Amino acid sequence: MPAVALVAWVGSLAIAAVGSGCASAESVEARSPRSYAESAQREYERAVKALTDRNWELVDPLFNEVRRKYPYSRYARLAELRMADADYEQESFAEAIAGYKAFVREYPNDAEVPYARFRIAKAQYQSVSQSLLLPPLEERDLGTVNDALETITDYLEDFPQSEHAEELRYMLEVVVGLLARHELYVARYYLREDRFEAAEARVRHALEVLPESGLEPEALVLLGEIHLRQKRRDEAREAFARVLAEHPDSPFTVPARNHLARLGESVGTLRIPSQKAKPEAVTR
Repeated sequence: MPAVALVAWVGSLAIAAVGSGCASAESVEARSPRSYAESAQREYERAVKALTDRNWELVDPLFNEVRRKYPYSRYARLAELRMADADYEQESFAEAIAGYKAFVREYPNDAEVPYARFRIAKAQYQSVSQSLLLPPLEERDLGTVNDALETITDYLEDFPQSEHAEELRYMLEVVVGLLARHELYVARYYLREDRFEAAEARVRHALEVLPESGLEPEALVLLGEIHLRQKRRDEAREAFARVLAEHPDSPFTVPARNHLARLGESVGTLRIPSQKAKPEAVTR
């Protein structure tokens, strides 16, 4: 090989070696923990901005990119949670619930699990609220309502001091009321069909398993009416008397007094139960 060519060939090898060394150094830098975390955070925050701006076309692609490029970073987990948030904000509640549940299942010890569980409860409650615009409650499957009851109850048991507790207690009251209303509707149907035992079972379920629904006076009047149809006058009298004792300000005291009068009772001398029966805990 001519001397000039040899020098050129050696020089090219040296340049290639230097270039390779620089590329290797850059690769190491790119894979360093600090750089990896900073890059993940930067791209995550970019995706969060798209979520905040409600730029739905970008949200999923950007968060999915965080998950793909930085699967071992905490931001990959958070990206999954934010994607569920995006579904919730777009009122795609079934998808949001699935996303939050997947997060809880896959990362049970993550600090964001209470948040994800709260959002599951809220999404289920919102699904119930949306369904109020559909046919009457008694004509529909109550699976969503029962799911909301279970989720809210479990959350309040596990996190009684949560900042969301007051909001969840309100949601629980609404859900319990819906379920109790359904029980009384079915009880009336059974009563019309002379299926007295089935009607009574529905009313007792509303009173004992769905406590504090706000429908107790109505349920007690209905229970008394069922007993009247069964010729169980003493039990009917007790049910009506409980309305007067436990719910004196309810408008259902009017039918209760009327029924007692027809039973020959003088309300002024009526022996009214002095203590409200304690309801059973909500069962799941």
